[in-house]
Amino acid sequence: MRYCLALDLVDDDALIQEYERHHREVWPEVESHLRACGVTRLEIFRLGLRLTMVMETDDDRFSFDAMAAAERDNPAVQRWETAMWRFQRPTPWTEENHKWQRMTPIYRLDDA
Repeated sequence: MRYCLALDLVDDDALIQEYERHHREVWPEVESHLRACGVTRLEIFRLGLRLTMVMETDDDRFSFDAMAAAERDNPAVQRWETAMWRFQRPTPWTEENHKWQRMTPIYRLDDA
């Protein structure tokens, strides 16, 4: 499955540069957590302050609920998420107590 999620950044050029630096050096424990939860590919794109994450998953192993539960039980991932929240802000449409918000697909062009 492929998911697209959105999140905003704090409007501060220095913080944005630091956030991007962190993502060039993602902690191995964070990447291991993602893989263990069934994430097979993940990319983050930025336009201004808006981030878009494209996440591909193994349908047999992945669920958002299971990933959230595993995150709560992983101290390294908790430290990463706390550190990243310094740079991040919810979008105006983000549900309360969430960070990344799932986007609704509205169009797709496939080879037929």
